[in-house]
Amino acid sequence: MARDCIFCRIIAGEAPADVVYRDDAVIAFKDIMPRAPVHILVVPLEHIASVNDLAEKHAQTVWRMFRVAQVVAEKQGIKSTGYRLVVNNGPDSGQVVFHLHMHLLGGAPLGPFGAYRRI
Repeated sequence: MARDCIFCRIIAGEAPADVVYRDDAVIAFKDIMPRAPVHILVVPLEHIASVNDLAEKHAQTVWRMFRVAQVVAEKQGIKSTGYRLVVNNGPDSGQVVFHLHMHLLGGAPLGPFGAYRRI
């Protein structure tokens, strides 16, 4: 656990979160600044800073994150209408908390993805 990581503090029960799912590998909770009617963060319990820090030993954890996204999407009533899964990696992507996490977004049409400023 990284003591300065807000997600590690949530996992440890030291910081509040609106938890919608938890098992022995993954926790899912509502984003405090939602970008869609449904905006859930799916986070491994193990502190992994980013996609760049993934190793083969994390394969089961990554699979579990996707499986939990399916379960949570169903519980949130958006499994059949569709949802977006986003994993940001690094500061240029918009990653703010350096603990691997997946955004599950849905509950309304989200439109095209990938807007960026051309240089």
